[in-house]
Amino acid sequence: MKKQASLAIAKPSEDTLRSDHDSHANAEVPLDAVQHLSVDTETWTPQAAEALYHVPAWGAGYFHVNEAGHVAVRPLGPEGPSIDLFEVVERLRTQDIHPPFLVRFQDLLRTRVTQLNRAFRRAIAETGYANTYRGVYPIKVNQLREVVEEILEAGRPYAFGLECGSKSELLATLPYLERDDMLLICNGVKDRSMMQLILAGQRLGKKVIPVIERMAEFRLLLEVLDDPRLPSASLPTIFGVRLRLSATGAGLWSESGGETSKFGLSLSELLGLLDHISDGHSGLSLQLLHFHLGSQIAHLAHIQEAAAEATRIYARLRKRGLGVTYLDIGGGLGITYEAGNPKAPGSIDYTLSDYARAVVTTVLKICKEEGVPPPVLISESGRALTAYHSVFITEVLDTRSRQYELPAWANGSTHPLLEELRQLYEAAATEPLQPTYEALEVLRHQINRTFREGALSLEQKAEAEQLYWAACTRLCERLAENTGELPAKLHQLPTQLADHYLCNFSVFRSLIDHWAIGQHFPIMPIHRLDEPPTRRGILIDLTCDSDGQVRDFVTPQGEKHTLELHPLRPNEPYYLGFFLMGAYQDIMGDQHNLFGRVTEAHIYLDEDEPGNFYIELILPGATVEEELTQVQYYPNELERRMNYLIQEKVRIGALRPREGVELLELYRRILRTSTYLEH
Repeated sequence: MKKQASLAIAKPSEDTLRSDHDSHANAEVPLDAVQHLSVDTETWTPQAAEALYHVPAWGAGYFHVNEAGHVAVRPLGPEGPSIDLFEVVERLRTQDIHPPFLVRFQDLLRTRVTQLNRAFRRAIAETGYANTYRGVYPIKVNQLREVVEEILEAGRPYAFGLECGSKSELLATLPYLERDDMLLICNGVKDRSMMQLILAGQRLGKKVIPVIERMAEFRLLLEVLDDPRLPSASLPTIFGVRLRLSATGAGLWSESGGETSKFGLSLSELLGLLDHISDGHSGLSLQLLHFHLGSQIAHLAHIQEAAAEATRIYARLRKRGLGVTYLDIGGGLGITYEAGNPKAPGSIDYTLSDYARAVVTTVLKICKEEGVPPPVLISESGRALTAYHSVFITEVLDTRSRQYELPAWANGSTHPLLEELRQLYEAAATEPLQPTYEALEVLRHQINRTFREGALSLEQKAEAEQLYWAACTRLCERLAENTGELPAKLHQLPTQLADHYLCNFSVFRSLIDHWAIGQHFPIMPIHRLDEPPTRRGILIDLTCDSDGQVRDFVTPQGEKHTLELHPLRPNEPYYLGFFLMGAYQDIMGDQHNLFGRVTEAHIYLDEDEPGNFYIELILPGATVEEELTQVQYYPNELERRMNYLIQEKVRIGALRPREGVELLELYRRILRTSTYLEH
């Protein structure tokens, strides 16, 4: 007889995928509350797991589930060699490196840089665009030196440049301009020293372009130019201007663009700036126009609208005789975090090739209409380059589930409320859902009040809790049978009944965008995918904050508040992977509860090595003393205070001297350990 496992799977039809999803967007019902599937454990395959977790939708051909039931990575794309992620984790554990940690597939960075440049080159060739594309990497997305250097190395054939947005980032990026034709775009608020360094970079013959965000910055530029200490220049000082367009984006970061955006010049301010140049500042040359709609732009139409508006401004300036050379379309090139859900945060409706073709054709069309030569195109794509290369791995430490069993300590005593609850438990299997649930809720409140008044024993109260959740479980199992409208509270039962999987990580440190703005990330087990997951859970972290949990997951439609997971096995680790983690999450993490940075492993593809990979570099995670030092708790002072407490107890005879020495050594040893739980 074939074994069956109860499981809920989001499996939309082709018609559903093509619809506008309006009915799902307005529904109060979570997807995982209404779609259930009985899975045949004997016919389950790794390909079924791949479909269940929507890997083809967000994996972009870089991720798949192999025949061993493990998540695997193809750093060169769908046709390239594969690296087993579970094997990577196991090899790291042989080096005494345990989750949580980040695994970086450096070759994937190179692949993304190449694909971006080739997409623009292909669009330029197909349209006959009479100029070039020059990309820059905005290091704010991930400033880690190894990431920046890998991107620059991959971008060398394309003269790929950098973008900075602060003084610190300028100091980090300027020394990397090894070639004079590389661009360094300087955005953000600038002070005098930053402007001086930018102009000094130009005097070195480098294409370091300050982008004027406010009129005050233009006045600062003029003042720095008049400084006699600045080396004289034989060529005009070049600069750019950020435009505040009327076109806006859509998505979680749409407020970065539009007429009310944080930075940028209005058209009236731009015209006033041009008057300053014509009034005698011949040493200045406006070379670049820049706009930014925001990160992860959701719709291609918004990109086209902004590109058309900016190109029209570019064309009119060219007709005025200004030698504007570059049009910087900013960042915003998105990636697919979702599973084809157009209403979900982080969803996009285009591919990398679509994006490049839309930009090139839009700019070319306007330039032809205006009769001006097309500009050099620049984009500041960061998320699209870095997100795929980084996978966060954590281990599940424990689970908690609500399962009803007759308490072994029940003493046979009865109570009318318990008898009524037992009857509702039986009714939950067959009676109408809504009245049964409402009666259950009324009775629950009555039982709680009765216990507070002292009329129920501990055993009776505990049995009531078990019976209540057992009845809820029965109701939950029948939700898929219901065809009418039910109250939202009833549809929250699957989440309330979900298992809690305690994971060794901090949401605030490693998944900051999930907590702060509701960004969804693909999450799934990285192994045991040759067996069906039979549990549904939410993920909780180590922090003492109720927000330290993950209960929103990618889905093709509606909402999904639980994740399909496997039951834990004794003495066997269970690993979860958080994917598309390479953009922003590494840098923006919070120090909640002083959980520090995690260990990183840099993986390179090599088909001559076992498993097609080798571990090139391991960067240790933060220790307790490093995190304490950041908030001014210095280890030497802490040890001195601890030693004083111990010596006082030794002095009065509460501790033996040897015990005091051992206690202090324990304190010192733990100071130097990881901030996360260790085995």
